[in-house]
Amino acid sequence: MISLELETEPAAAAVEVSETELTVRLADGRSLTVPLAWYPRLAHGTPAERANWTLIGNGYAIEWPDLDEHIGTEGLLAGRRSGESEQSLRRWLEQRRRPD
Repeated sequence: MISLELETEPAAAAVEVSETELTVRLADGRSLTVPLAWYPRLAHGTPAERANWTLIGNGYAIEWPDLDEHIGTEGLLAGRRSGESEQSLRRWLEQRRRPD
């Protein structure tokens, strides 16, 4: 089994979210783009919700507070998609549809 060993911890520096892609610019100058479909909460979010992100732990992770989504930079580099279950996503979508 091959394991990924990193020389330094990857750190996100900037984030862009389009209708179809999530792009994360790393502090070391690299950029990583993945399909937005990998993260259903982001895919179901509005442009304003997707634009409201913050870096956690000096870029260790990215948080979208309006969508209750957190993505670790190392997991993103390793190609890990959202681990949320279909049932959990359905509950979250139902809550979003309810009027306040």
